[in-house]
Amino acid sequence: MSETPAPAMPAPHTPPVPPGQAVIQAAATGAPDAVPTRRPAASPAALVLAILAIGYTLWVAQGVILPVLLAMFFALIGNPVIRALRRLYVPRFLAALLVLAGGLAGAGLLGQQLLAPAIDWMQEAPRQMRQLGNELRDLAKPVHEANRVAEDIARLAGGEDGSRRQDVVRTQVDDPYAILNKAPRVVASVLAVVLLTFFFMVFGEDLQRRAIALLPTRQRQRVTVEIMQSVEREISRYVFTISLINAAVGLLLAAILHVGLGVGLQEALLWGTLAMLLNFAPYVGPMIGIVAMLVMGFVTWKEIGPSLLPAAIYLGLHTLEGQILTPLVLGQRMRLSPLVLILALMVFGALWGIIGLLLAVPLLACAKLVVSRIDGLEGWARLLE
Repeated sequence: MSETPAPAMPAPHTPPVPPGQAVIQAAATGAPDAVPTRRPAASPAALVLAILAIGYTLWVAQGVILPVLLAMFFALIGNPVIRALRRLYVPRFLAALLVLAGGLAGAGLLGQQLLAPAIDWMQEAPRQMRQLGNELRDLAKPVHEANRVAEDIARLAGGEDGSRRQDVVRTQVDDPYAILNKAPRVVASVLAVVLLTFFFMVFGEDLQRRAIALLPTRQRQRVTVEIMQSVEREISRYVFTISLINAAVGLLLAAILHVGLGVGLQEALLWGTLAMLLNFAPYVGPMIGIVAMLVMGFVTWKEIGPSLLPAAIYLGLHTLEGQILTPLVLGQRMRLSPLVLILALMVFGALWGIIGLLLAVPLLACAKLVVSRIDGLEGWARLLE
């Protein structure tokens, strides 16, 4: 008698497991095909919105951010001098006070020397420019006469009645108290920069040390200390070196204008100081400097040859500095991509104006040094080169 097989029991129904949960379960059970989970990447739209939010915050909070950045910039310039004084057993507080007092005294003396020629130039330049405009208008008078005859012929041919459209020009009356209203804010900003610079010079190292102590492991603390010390040392050396090079370019231009071209000493110092400040903004600053030298030349001299000499001298000095002196002193380590540099100048200039142009290069150099010392971000450093 044959036995009939027992009917097979149906398999219990198991709900489908989502792919992400299946991967997590496989990784927890130690399965051989366990795949590590990946962090979800941010969408491009969220990244763009985050960048726009950061840019808007930097623009809105510039009244607070700019004094801090300027104070850090001046502290980086003074740190090499403070280190030299510390080697002479001068206390850090006294060394910072001496450096800050010396910088303020030098800026005050330079401002006192430049105030008179700046006021004279601001009063004299409009009259000279009007005179130059009249001369250029006389030179272009035949061209204007020909254009007027052509317009008359075209109007007669078109049958117009010769009536001209009346343009309404609106004039705005300047408020004489606008400067007085802005003066307290400017004075407060200057005092804030001075005080923050002094505090960064004195307490900057202690602040870094206490911030590093908040890190959880000693390994992270050690790596962070190495990164911050190397970045601070190289950035301070870079800013100090660039400041000396720009000051040398400004003094050499002032000496050539005074000795070679017969420009007054105070006015030559004025143009040398302007060249020094503009040299902190690569590409954009020298272009503005060339235009300023052209205007100064045409206002000072009537002949074409002498009028072009200041701009030619400035262009020659800038070429020697940018192509020979700065690469020779700083080497290839601090070289930045011209395209990235132009983009940084456009962004920071749009956000913070003239101060943004002055701070764009140090901020970009600092970002390059930071990412070059973090594992996994070396490619961004090579992108900035």
